[in-house]
Amino acid sequence: MSLALLCPGQGAQHPAMFDRVRDLPAAREALAALQAVLGRDAFEAAAGEDRFDNAVAQPLLCAASLAHWQALRTRLPSPTVVAGYSIGELAAQCIAGSMDVTACLQLSARRAQLMDAASPPDAGMQAVLGLARAPLQALCAAHGAHIAIVNGADHFIVGGTRAALQALAGAATQRGAEVRPLPVHVPAHTPLLAVAAEGLAAALAQAALAAPQRMVLAGIDARAVRDRAGVVHTLSAQLAQTIEWSQVLRQAFERGARVFLQLGPGTALAHMVARDYPCCDVRAIEEFQGLDGAAAWVDATLGRRA
Repeated sequence: MSLALLCPGQGAQHPAMFDRVRDLPAAREALAALQAVLGRDAFEAAAGEDRFDNAVAQPLLCAASLAHWQALRTRLPSPTVVAGYSIGELAAQCIAGSMDVTACLQLSARRAQLMDAASPPDAGMQAVLGLARAPLQALCAAHGAHIAIVNGADHFIVGGTRAALQALAGAATQRGAEVRPLPVHVPAHTPLLAVAAEGLAAALAQAALAAPQRMVLAGIDARAVRDRAGVVHTLSAQLAQTIEWSQVLRQAFERGARVFLQLGPGTALAHMVARDYPCCDVRAIEEFQGLDGAAAWVDATLGRRA
């Protein structure tokens, strides 16, 4: 049975998100690259009130996934599948060997810059739970919003201007849906960021990228990314296209993944896998007191399933 690694997107940043790697030499490269990009160390950035701002959040999240991976990589079997949620897909490509840590952190900062510049004023994202895709799509079309991420059959993230989101929230609530605002201030993964997608494609085309050495599943269509051109296309296209996360998880499962470990802060991705694939063993780094426990759990679980 194979191991899948999951790299999270925005929303779960917190002051203690780097505590497990604070004194680990293996994590220093990612922490140093983050400091070079942000101009302050990881612990200060994670504790800052601006940690949810796009320009800070995206480098923070990439650095968190990569620091934990670097600290664990010699203690884990090579993952069969790596996948990342939104900005997490950039970190996933780094784990897969498509770029080095410095390039990843620099690209995360450029990604955020392009998204902020392209975003309409007063825009954002919200979760909508309890509606199927077809009726939600109709409501989005009626109110000028867009489905940004598909997390499940009745679990979606939508993006748009605040006016569009407010109108959508009212209509969705009337149909029995639950609506939750998110601490994200750009309409990511919607056509409103088409200009940002073009800019990121240009930046990626000029970056030092290679074909991934491990399987990465693209957020836009859950297909395996096999070459450099695919890295450029999938990482840039996802800024303006819907992320089909539920398909990504299904494809990971169909390719044999039965043990899932979420890197970085939060537990949301692990919970999604556990909800939809109860036959799998799923944990998040943040469920362990330290990395020793995470490594021991992966080893024992894979051994039990062998």
